[in-house]
Amino acid sequence: MAKKTDHGDVDEMSFEQALKELEQIVDRLERGDVELEESIAIYERGEALKARCDLLLKQAEAKVEKITLDADGKPAGAQALDGAD
Repeated sequence: MAKKTDHGDVDEMSFEQALKELEQIVDRLERGDVELEESIAIYERGEALKARCDLLLKQAEAKVEKITLDADGKPAGAQALDGAD
């Protein structure tokens, strides 16, 4: 039975780092040249990396703002993208 591995380092990765490693894992699994035990281990790591990417994307979306314009068409401020007009 494969032993459970801690993927705590994933929590410190940037989106780009996590995505790059996730792409490498997908490539290895798609090639099919990885033994079963290792396939399970890297699949589990891939799940942790995917969750990290999802979290970071959601955080970025929350920060996206739309600029509000005044009557002259000049920027007057910003409001959250999901905010009421």
